[in-house]
Amino acid sequence: MTSFKTFLKAGHGPTLFAAFLYFSFSCCIWVLNGAMAPFITEDLKLTAAQRGLMLSVPIFAGAFMRFPLGILAQYVGRKPATLVEMVMIAVAMLFGYFFVHTFNDLLAMGVLLGIAGASFGVALSLGSGWFPPKHKGLAMGLVGAGNVGTAVSVLVAPPLAMKFGWQTVYGLAAIAICLPMIVMIVFAKEPPDRDAHSTFREHVACLFEKDGWAFSLIYGVTFGGFIGLTSFLPSYYYDQFHVSKVQAGQLTMLAAFMAAALRIFGGWISDRWGGVNTLTVVIITVAISLVLCGLASESLTATTLLMMLCFAALGTGNGAVFQLVPLRWPTTTAIAGSMIGEIGALGGGLVPNAMGLSKQYGGTYLWGFVTIAVLAVLSLLMMRVMQVRWTRTWAEKGGRARSHTAAPGAYGKTATAAR
Repeated sequence: MTSFKTFLKAGHGPTLFAAFLYFSFSCCIWVLNGAMAPFITEDLKLTAAQRGLMLSVPIFAGAFMRFPLGILAQYVGRKPATLVEMVMIAVAMLFGYFFVHTFNDLLAMGVLLGIAGASFGVALSLGSGWFPPKHKGLAMGLVGAGNVGTAVSVLVAPPLAMKFGWQTVYGLAAIAICLPMIVMIVFAKEPPDRDAHSTFREHVACLFEKDGWAFSLIYGVTFGGFIGLTSFLPSYYYDQFHVSKVQAGQLTMLAAFMAAALRIFGGWISDRWGGVNTLTVVIITVAISLVLCGLASESLTATTLLMMLCFAALGTGNGAVFQLVPLRWPTTTAIAGSMIGEIGALGGGLVPNAMGLSKQYGGTYLWGFVTIAVLAVLSLLMMRVMQVRWTRTWAEKGGRARSHTAAPGAYGKTATAAR
């Protein structure tokens, strides 16, 4: 307890909480179509291909919108950027309530849901911006625990859709987003770590570096796997095990909650053990649990337990990635986080399509699980090769923060020289 109080005193607790709440509501809204997929599919008589596309559009849209929001946050400030986004989310939800009646409308709504998915890099940078490097992993883990919003969505949206209709859930979301908006206005303060004198080229330097793409691929496994599976699981449970629509959401919630809870642990353990070490264990666990889940397709109990293990690893991995990001890009964390989040989240959009193609052409979801597991192993091999240079330039052995921090921008220059 004393240690946590020391941690809070090192930064700004109210901003940390405001960023967490903003992140939570964004996550909740981003996966609404996935949470309500069984209802939408039945009501609009969607084919398997249409359902896969419906689930992919919000993820792809959210990924593409992250980088522009990161640029906006870097120049106008992270707090103002979050308020602009939340106003846009409210308008988007009202569109869903009043105008979504056909499949084409649903695809347009998927793009608008992507606005909520754009929040992650800015939310994590806002919440951790007040904290010194040795505490940034835990700070980002606490904000990142806002992934619990996905668990809330798959738990709460199905009963609401059953009682009021799925379009009404959009309207309720428009009202709900007002809560984090008020908290952000009243309690949050802009962090002092903004570098207003950097050129645009310096801000987006991570786009031209191998490390930026390496982190993006790793995040494509951890976060992409998390958000893609969260969107797909309600449909998987409903189709594969013939549970009710509400029960499918409840089972998905168990897995999604594990990911949200363990993201905090991922940031904390990475501060102490190192992000590279943590990610090594994470990716191995993800690959093994996914293959076993595909083989256990006849057992609801085994599938649920394996999914909880997989999601626990994915959540830990998300925290570990964003323990490393501020070490690598200390003065442009918002931009780097947004870029990595954008590319990484694209992996999530591939998950529903991979699973659907596996079922359609292979007669089983097994090959979809195997494909994701193989990609995870490939990302692990890449990371183990690149971490040799990382630990010689900007991180201690295993991916921990260096005891003596270099001057702003030194990491990028050092890393570039090392190539």
